[in-house]
Amino acid sequence: MEVKYLPEFINSLKKYSSIKSSVEKKIESLLKSPLGYGEPLKYDLEGLSSCAVKRNFLIIYVYCRECRIKNYQTINACSDCNETPDEIIKFLTIAPHDMAYKINPNKFR
Repeated sequence: MEVKYLPEFINSLKKYSSIKSSVEKKIESLLKSPLGYGEPLKYDLEGLSSCAVKRNFLIIYVYCRECRIKNYQTINACSDCNETPDEIIKFLTIAPHDMAYKINPNKFR
């Protein structure tokens, strides 16, 4: 399994450094069994998933295999979708719950 941390994710992790150890534990759990782990997002975020860190923060990510299984790439393909193998998880951002769903998906695609 390959893992990619997008710049937005790295910047968010620095910004919210107080939850870094919780984020690391959540990522570790997710990597053990990524298929169906998080909550699939809807509408313009379709193809992405979220998982809670603590109570107020969400990690937004995409597991390429799951995206393809559910055929989301025909709706919201990442710009590198054709070159990206199935077994990659891209961590996009971390945000407080009330802000997480307001992200612009085009900046990740």
